Amino acid sequence: MKIFVANLVKLGLTILILFPVTLKAQTEQDALMMGKQRLCVAGSYAYNSWEEYWEGTFKRNNDNIGKLSTQTGMLMLNYGISNDLNIMASLPYMSTKATRGTLSGLHGFQDFSVFVKWRPLKKQFGNQTVALLGVAGYSAPTNDYNIDFMPMTVGLGSKVLSGRLIADYKYKKIFATISAAYMHRGNVEIDRPAYYTDRQINSSMVKMPDAGNFQLRTGYRTSHNIAELFIDNMTSFGGFDIRKNDMPFVSNEMNSTRLGIEGKHYLNNLPSLGFHANVWTTVSGRNVGKATGFLAGIDYIIDFNSSKAK
Repeated sequence: MKIFVANLVKLGLTILILFPVTLKAQTEQDALMMGKQRLCVAGSYAYNSWEEYWEGTFKRNNDNIGKLSTQTGMLMLNYGISNDLNIMASLPYMSTKATRGTLSGLHGFQDFSVFVKWRPLKKQFGNQTVALLGVAGYSAPTNDYNIDFMPMTVGLGSKVLSGRLIADYKYKKIFATISAAYMHRGNVEIDRPAYYTDRQINSSMVKMPDAGNFQLRTGYRTSHNIAELFIDNMTSFGGFDIRKNDMPFVSNEMNSTRLGIEGKHYLNNLPSLGFHANVWTTVSGRNVGKATGFLAGIDYIIDFNSSKAK
């Protein structure tokens, strides 16, 4: 663990030195805002894989699956209604694959998501800046993809209402951002009349547990540069463990903690064009894969404030 954290720090410093970046590509999880009447169009590719997973709290592998990998391509839009009010939308396309056994991978569009991000407070005290933000979100499946084929499915098939609070503190060029979110999940329906969790349930409707997300980001940030370390925790408020040698189920308790680094870079001679990337690994979990992954993306900013788009 100490070796991994040390390598993350070294890689983060390398990103800082080699890739000076402009802070323009924002997400629903950070404390950054898109400026008024500016539209960010972003595309990204992500890959993650695992060979070991947690069956409850017991870590094991499964020779019938081998290595399970997930590839995701995503389009995201972010528009600044004002400097303190943004609206974001995203749509991912996912595919899964196992290297062993007879389970066939699935692919298709997953869930369409929309977020409204509001910054009611931003105060500067000398070299210190404090900001508070709130994010409201909603996501829903874009199609009737198969949710009863875990772990090959591309999603959980649940409609989700979410709320997130974000607090950001910056001293000169060093910052720390902490956020917490609550996700209310709607029930889902599977294509069979009964199923077993920790008891027999004679229904096709599955009650989904709500979940919480906690995230801490810290690093170096100016108006032109960013590189950060992050820790991300996802916790289900309910559900049950995978039974011994059984397949996962959509309403399992799924908890995970990830560590990673992230950086962004905008071209000096074309500041509207930017690149972003992150790498991460799962350090603990329950009923999830011990996955490691990366993301790489590109985004373009259109400025409607000027007569000439930037």
